[in-house]
Amino acid sequence: MEIAIIADDTKKELITQLCIAYCGTLSKHSICATSTTGAYISEATGLKIEKLLSGTQGGEQQIASRISFDEIDVLFYFRSTTPRPDSAVNSVEQNLLRLCDVHNVPVATNIATAEIIVTALERGELDYREFINPRSEYNIRHRGAPKY
Repeated sequence: MEIAIIADDTKKELITQLCIAYCGTLSKHSICATSTTGAYISEATGLKIEKLLSGTQGGEQQIASRISFDEIDVLFYFRSTTPRPDSAVNSVEQNLLRLCDVHNVPVATNIATAEIIVTALERGELDYREFINPRSEYNIRHRGAPKY
């Protein structure tokens, strides 16, 4: 599974604690994250994480693009709970969540939902995503490498 992680500054410690708690499960999957979040998690857990651009420099848009191409199977998006007047930030958040709805990508915006998704990963309940994701081992094995 391809897991994408984004966390606002106020939520980086929380997402890192989640990854520490479920390091064994997460290590079995490919993870990408915005750069600072990825660095926090990688340093604390030793997990191999593909670090994208920081969120403010376009990392969130990189993840949105991957969602659009069915290359992300799960999104952990821990957002600040403080209302922000910046319409550009709100627009990016809305677009990410909309894309997850369009492409049926499970998304967690809080610790409770993230734990439910991680335990579903442990039990294999999200394995159907392997048939959708063109980068999955299943599709590479059965249909050849994706042509990008």
